[in-house]
Amino acid sequence: MGKVVVGYVPKPEGEAALSQAIAEAKLRGADLVVVNSHRGGAGYDREASDQLEKDMAAVGARLDAEGVAYEIRQLVRGFEPAEDLISIAEANSAELIVIGLRRRTPVGKLILGSNAQRVLLDAHCPVLAVKGD
Repeated sequence: MGKVVVGYVPKPEGEAALSQAIAEAKLRGADLVVVNSHRGGAGYDREASDQLEKDMAAVGARLDAEGVAYEIRQLVRGFEPAEDLISIAEANSAELIVIGLRRRTPVGKLILGSNAQRVLLDAHCPVLAVKGD
């Protein structure tokens, strides 16, 4: 069975990516791997950790309700989210990576975020980029 890997953050772009990844997993008859990656550091304290646990529990409940086979990977380590997403996609022989993009100003539209750009350029499989609200 194939795998669809999605980069998830609890923001509009993450929700958009998750929705599209669910649809793609159903369409392809694939399992879904949800990747939530943080660098850690001073801004990642107990409160942030507790909130993330709640957010990811809600993702799990949504996926259960959707009837999609899934795995959730939460990573808090020194790597960039793009590195984690690409390595997990490669390790799972993913057939698709889904990422969310933030809406940007007209000037900002000329430049993608560094994580999105890295995934698009370095992924071993097709990447579907979805705009958040």
